[in-house]
Amino acid sequence: MKTRTMKSMFSLLTAAVLLSLAAFAFGQAGTDMKKAADDTGKATETAAKKTGHATKKAAVKTGDATETAAKDTGKATKTAAKDTGHGVKKGTKAVGHGVKKGAEKTEEVAK
Repeated sequence: MKTRTMKSMFSLLTAAVLLSLAAFAFGQAGTDMKKAADDTGKATETAAKKTGHATKKAAVKTGDATETAAKDTGKATKTAAKDTGHGVKKGTKAVGHGVKKGAEKTEEVAK
C-alpha cells in the first residue's frame, strides 16, 4: 500500500511541476506581448512625430512657393496691362489721325 501512495505522491508532484511550468510560460508570453506592444507604440509615436514635422516643412515650402508665384504673376499682369495700355493708346491715336485725314479729304471734296 505504501507503493501506491508513493506513486500517487510522485504523480501529484509531477503534475504540480508541470502546472507551474505552464503558468510560468504563459506569464512570460504575456510579458513578451506587453513589451512588443510598448515597442510598437514607441515606434508609432516616433513615426507620427516625423511625419508631422515633414508635413509642416512641406506646408511652409508650399506657402513660400505660392507667395513667390503670386508676386511673379502680379508683375507679369502689371507688365501686360501696361503693354495693353500702350497698344490701345497708339491704336487710338492712329484711328484719330485716320479720322482727321478722312474728314479733311471729305471737306476738300465737298468744296
